[in-house]
Amino acid sequence: MQPTQLKPFLKWAGGKRKLLPEILKYIPKNYSCYYEPFLGDGEVLLALQPNRYVVNDLNHELINAYNAVKYNVYSLIKYLELFRNTEHEFYAVRALDCHANYSAVDSLARAARIIYLNKTCFNGLYRVNRAGKFNVGYGYRKNVDVVSPDNLTAVGEYLCIADGIITSVDFEDVLKTVIKDSFVYLDPPYDTVANNSFTAYTDCGFGKDDQIRLKLACDRLNHSGIRFLLSNADTPFIRKLYQDYKIEMVQGRRNIAGNPNSRLIVNELLIRNYDVN
Repeated sequence: MQPTQLKPFLKWAGGKRKLLPEILKYIPKNYSCYYEPFLGDGEVLLALQPNRYVVNDLNHELINAYNAVKYNVYSLIKYLELFRNTEHEFYAVRALDCHANYSAVDSLARAARIIYLNKTCFNGLYRVNRAGKFNVGYGYRKNVDVVSPDNLTAVGEYLCIADGIITSVDFEDVLKTVIKDSFVYLDPPYDTVANNSFTAYTDCGFGKDDQIRLKLACDRLNHSGIRFLLSNADTPFIRKLYQDYKIEMVQGRRNIAGNPNSRLIVNELLIRNYDVN
């Protein structure tokens, strides 16, 4: 029986919808547990729907939303039904994280807020400033399904039924826990190049030193016989960093742009340490 088709409930810069067919070509047929340390919108996780998963993202608000969908989806839907897609309400809701006591706000209310902002902001762009505050403007789109109850419910059911763990820690902490015969998919913020420098998913960014840390972590996975597949930008730095591994060049479109007609085709890399089944 084929699994129910699931869609991400958030739009995320770097989402893998366009590249998913290429990525799926390189996924091993068998593995004991699926690991994804940079979860983002969860496109690959929801396409694969593994029986056992460990997923993570350093963006705490994102992970809080995933946990709300997993553990309390029906109450989350009720929260979302209270919102209205107006400019006034958008900016009132956006301003909530500027309050000193925002960290004490109920986790379910925070999850509903981030989903609402993501659905109604400009082009579905999640971006924070250096203080970690959401700073994208209103999208002025009227035909927006903020709630999407059927998909939210289906995603929540999958996350609950599968044997899974959802965390928000540094990627190295996740990779230290990988068990034998697992498969790891890595989709970090991409190496920055001209016209492709968006890495503001969190307030701390992801620079060259982090890319090197990630490569060393991949070396440890390889040494332990753990299969990994990694997505990144096609830059000289990344090609040289992973020159000892199998590298495939694929073409994708940038998901975030003000004008849809300006979403240029860009070269990306899929890097792995195993032969395809």
